[in-house]
Amino acid sequence: MVDHHFSRPELAELYDCFHPWGSSPQDDFYLDLVMGARSVLDVGCGTGKILRVARERGHTGRLVGLDPAEAMLEVGRREREDVDWVLGDLVRGPGEGEGGRLLDGGFDLVIMSGHAFQVLLTDEQVRAHLAAVRRALAVDGRFVFETRNPAVRGWLVWSPERVRTVDGPGGRKATCVHRLRGVEGDLVTFTCDYTVQGRDGSRRSRSTLRFMDVVALNGFLEGAGLRVSAQYGYWDRSALTDASEEIITFARPV
Repeated sequence: MVDHHFSRPELAELYDCFHPWGSSPQDDFYLDLVMGARSVLDVGCGTGKILRVARERGHTGRLVGLDPAEAMLEVGRREREDVDWVLGDLVRGPGEGEGGRLLDGGFDLVIMSGHAFQVLLTDEQVRAHLAAVRRALAVDGRFVFETRNPAVRGWLVWSPERVRTVDGPGGRKATCVHRLRGVEGDLVTFTCDYTVQGRDGSRRSRSTLRFMDVVALNGFLEGAGLRVSAQYGYWDRSALTDASEEIITFARPV
């Protein structure tokens, strides 16, 4: 099921306002990887910001953005027609009319940015998606993604609330309020309430993310036939420690 944050057009159009290019060091981190790969699959691409910028910077190879939310993909399509925008997911495959070329393998690089990996909430979902990543990769391909390190308990910044205001569509002020709703084991649930200047009422999105530790994560990767080649604790490729904000993982097919 697609989170309302991503499936509703009025919220999808706000995504890039709250996450403009360069607002996170992950943008340039992933862009460097994409620019060095001939064929790239961005899983959970959202509005496809990384692929769009890669095209703008001169990438001439195959760029495929995959996402289950049509509203997010529509934002990407409006910006770039020279990227393959595919509705669907890795496990169930492309949506109707997309054909079977997505899962033909041969990608030099598969990425999951923006903590997209954390929407996989069950062991079964994790295993199924990692197996699909393994199938999508070329023999010498790389899978690169990140997940927040649970050891630093990053969800605490959402309690009692975190408020951000940015310039939204048409220059109108848009505000997002994050609130922590609950923590059960490694699952963290929060809400986002959005308001836009001049619009009546607010829009709420409710999300749950999984905060998996590195031991469990690496076990799933090994079980899927993926070997960890490097892991970092931040976007400057600093060493992964208990105090690191991120678990940034590079993996290759065994």
